[in-house]
Amino acid sequence: MSEEFHPRIITIANQKGGVGKTTTTINLASALEKRGQRCLIVDLDPQGNASTGIGVDIQDRIATTYDLLIDGVSLLDVVRQSSTPGILIAPATTDLSSADIELVANERRSFLLRDILRSDQVTSLEVDYILIDCPPSLNLLTVNAMVAADSILIPLQSEFFALEGLSQLMLTIREIRQTANPALRIEGVLLTMHDQRNRLAQQVEADARETLGELVFKTIVPRNVRVSEAPSYAIPVIDYDPNSKGSLAYQALAEEILSRYGAVKA
Repeated sequence: MSEEFHPRIITIANQKGGVGKTTTTINLASALEKRGQRCLIVDLDPQGNASTGIGVDIQDRIATTYDLLIDGVSLLDVVRQSSTPGILIAPATTDLSSADIELVANERRSFLLRDILRSDQVTSLEVDYILIDCPPSLNLLTVNAMVAADSILIPLQSEFFALEGLSQLMLTIREIRQTANPALRIEGVLLTMHDQRNRLAQQVEADARETLGELVFKTIVPRNVRVSEAPSYAIPVIDYDPNSKGSLAYQALAEEILSRYGAVKA
């Protein structure tokens, strides 16, 4: 790929399930798109929820991220248009659940996605951001996502034991930095499903900010029914209810990220 332009690649990861990884991936992409940033979502979760939630039906997933990693199918043959004009997606199906086993014998098994996303295949897509939605585990798919990424965004549910689960993830990030991707950085920790009326949620926020400092985004995503409803319509919450608290939170998150870098392309 030309050195003149390289999309910013953000991996959304946390080995704990149900913390809002897919929701964050879809809605951050939507908020960035509304600000003129063309996005590609790479669905690396065998559940394929990001694919469904952005409007790609299962029958339309002719080629998937499984084919991309296992069979060497071109990224251009995998990518589909989502329900949002400025968002493309490399979709996933349950086929991806066997990828770990099938990749074991591949010498470059941890670098496959990096090689694809840093190649000229991406140039013709003309995207500004690539967001990678990871499975809820620290498996080979997640490792591929970390090796390929510029940074990692970590959704953290505002609940008891939330911080304890971060230790293993941080160790994995440190290992990836030491062995495969020294430039990898933490984009930030995003507090999700937050109920400001709940004293426990307030304590989790206080503990997170005390422990992690500037790594915690200023933006907090509240527990919001509109965010939960939007995927059933296969659209981001920003399209479903632009003025809902959840929508406004993801728009604020996009602004926070863009304020660090500006628009990727002028």
